[in-house]
Amino acid sequence: INAEYMGGIPSSLRINSDRMPSVKVGINGFGRIGRMVFQAICDQGLLGNGIDVVGVVDITTDADYFSYQMRYDSVHGKFKHTVTTEKSDPSLAEADIIVVNGHKIQCIPATRSPADLPWAKYGAEYVIESTGLFTELEKAQGHIAAGAKKVIISAPGKGGVKTVVMGVNHEEYDPATHNVVSNASCTTNCLAPLVHVLLTEGIGVEKGLMTTIHAYTATQKTVDGPSKKDWRGGRAAACNIIPSTTGAAKAVGEVLPVTKGKLTGMAFRVPTPDVSVVDLTFLAAKDTSIQEIDAALKKASETYLKGQLGVATEELVSTDFVHDDRSSIYDSLATLQNNLPGEKRFFKIVSWYDNEWGYSNRVVDLVKYMISK
Repeated sequence: INAEYMGGIPSSLRINSDRMPSVKVGINGFGRIGRMVFQAICDQGLLGNGIDVVGVVDITTDADYFSYQMRYDSVHGKFKHTVTTEKSDPSLAEADIIVVNGHKIQCIPATRSPADLPWAKYGAEYVIESTGLFTELEKAQGHIAAGAKKVIISAPGKGGVKTVVMGVNHEEYDPATHNVVSNASCTTNCLAPLVHVLLTEGIGVEKGLMTTIHAYTATQKTVDGPSKKDWRGGRAAACNIIPSTTGAAKAVGEVLPVTKGKLTGMAFRVPTPDVSVVDLTFLAAKDTSIQEIDAALKKASETYLKGQLGVATEELVSTDFVHDDRSSIYDSLATLQNNLPGEKRFFKIVSWYDNEWGYSNRVVDLVKYMISK
């Protein structure tokens, strides 16, 4: 282990929910990631057992529609839990309470400012901010003004928000000062563990370029449409490979400061609904071999990054990683087959990630970790 690299080996991240105080949680934005985070809470057995989700916020408060969206998913299949709905007031036209495994969750109408949300009324201490709208520190702090104690942004944060990647720098979280934290992006959660291993094992990164071949997301268009700020991004998602920008590589510098200014990258949005893959090409800080790098990544996946970093040794494709709850699944075969023979400094690493499910599980793991502190 490289003693000069101060990232350290993280302690076990599998936090026992039996030792965790029950905390009331709200979810602002019940879209793609908001629903996936809720499902991850349920699948991890945390609903009513450490985490009480008291409310979900969206433009609509139609609980029957939310129930439908949760029970059927085009990518992830059917919801594994019992869902019913009811009305908080018999006079209401629509049900506004989701009942999952007997636990009631209030559907709350969205507000222009998080400060206007009724978190104090429902006792929400932690808020998962998943609208994509309130990623700046000042805006996210509106949840605290509304009665919450902590805010977890499910996107890259801005304006001084502390960025936390589980397994990499989570031990830097300070409950006394970090009231608003960011879980970074799905791509940063895939890339950062790879770089963390390179640093921890003393291989180092002199400089690197990352490309993510990324599934399309809800911000894209089904057919060509208006997109003034990003002309290419306005083209039809299902029939184009679309070059795009990503801050994921630069964001690794926030999580691992020794890499600041050494990494950058880009994205290609491709016509698949889920699962993405990172291609990291880098110059090592010292002489090594792709075999040594391969061994280091495999060792980390079984020790200090167990649960975050996985390894694939078969000839797999993107759909084989749908609903994989790990942050980054290193493709050993693709990596070993596609490097220059005898090279000592210049390497390529390939790693997969379910950009929806893996990421959503890390949001939940971050909430659990924060509660445990």
